[in-house]
Amino acid sequence: MRLDEYVDDLDREESVELRKLAEEKSYAVTKYIDDARTRFDETLSGETLVGSTAPSVFVGRSGYPQVSAGLLAPVGDEDDAADYVTTGAWYEQGYDIDDVFERRTGLLNSTRRSNVDARDVWDGFVGTQREVAIADRPVDVELGLEDRPGFDLDGSLEDIAAPRGPRVGADTARVTENPSIPRAVEKTLSDDDWRATGAMTYLYRRGFDVYEINNVLSVGALGQGENRRLVPTRWSITAVDDTIGQYLRGTVRNAPTIGQTSVWHAEYMGNEYWVVAAPGEWEFELLELKAPGSIWNPDPNGQLYMAADSEGYEGRTEYVEETSGAYYAARLGVLEALAERGRQAKVFVIRHATDGYWAPVGVWQIRESIRDAVAGEAAVAESFHGAVRELVPRLPVSMADLRRKSTLAAGIQSDLSAFGGGVGSR
Repeated sequence: MRLDEYVDDLDREESVELRKLAEEKSYAVTKYIDDARTRFDETLSGETLVGSTAPSVFVGRSGYPQVSAGLLAPVGDEDDAADYVTTGAWYEQGYDIDDVFERRTGLLNSTRRSNVDARDVWDGFVGTQREVAIADRPVDVELGLEDRPGFDLDGSLEDIAAPRGPRVGADTARVTENPSIPRAVEKTLSDDDWRATGAMTYLYRRGFDVYEINNVLSVGALGQGENRRLVPTRWSITAVDDTIGQYLRGTVRNAPTIGQTSVWHAEYMGNEYWVVAAPGEWEFELLELKAPGSIWNPDPNGQLYMAADSEGYEGRTEYVEETSGAYYAARLGVLEALAERGRQAKVFVIRHATDGYWAPVGVWQIRESIRDAVAGEAAVAESFHGAVRELVPRLPVSMADLRRKSTLAAGIQSDLSAFGGGVGSR
């Protein structure tokens, strides 16, 4: 399908609800937290939570290297504990921001302060956390809590808008069943000489998704023995996306290029994505357009915020400056598709965060949106520049501003492969 036909045929929802007023959003968040408080009050036995099921873990970054190690467990809905884990299934099920609030606020985060240097600790709270993280399904636990859970509603809207559940200190924690540990994870655990990057790649090649690998890395269960540390969850998510992305880039570096310029589109949770892949050696850029009134550009009367990061054929050696974890999540989705097809390309991803994206839910929605987009049928454009020219009217930015900000839009040149010299059709 030609790109102009593809754009015309997009099933766009013209009556998308505009960003809710601050008071409405605050009320919605408060309602979810009130529901969680009621459920916890009905379930907790004194200051002990007996018979809960922990599907996931969390490691904070505040105070590093003394961090908050946490066990995440739903209260009052243990039979569906797996549904509370952030995975690609949330995208497949069409979760919206409210659905994420409901899941996140329903998770009790039981925490203990710990030094990140806990490589040999397999008992106590950190040991329990590790058993939960490496298990292949949610694990039954018993938690001794220091106090009743705290539901902090103080602070600005932005402070309470991020989906999160109540937090409470834990005196004790123990697993009340024998967790089932995948054989591949046992292998990485037992090899103290295996670098973390190699162990992550090994797990990915054996069918583990980045969500599972992130959990194992976060609790310090990967890498050479003397280097194993607890890794704050936010850092570990990006580390896994980056590591697997570098591995996949290596698999396509000598692959033939795609034979035509392809364009994909996706919309999710108030975010709109365009992926343009053109013939040529590997290059990648993520351009983010953050609308006034969106969560990272909250002033509804402000200016559009633009951020961009890119890399060439050799990849990056330093962390991105402007787009943070979104860059690595988007790049992973693109590289997975190219590796599956045995092709390389110059790829330009545009993310437009509209005012409908009124609360942050995490980079998983970026990763899954890109994965879903590039798995579908693409529209075809005559060239990279031709594709960008046709997309600009769909974007809240002019061509001139786009070229000033985007390295690819400003500098990519047609080569022989753009005129039929490439191999393959995707």
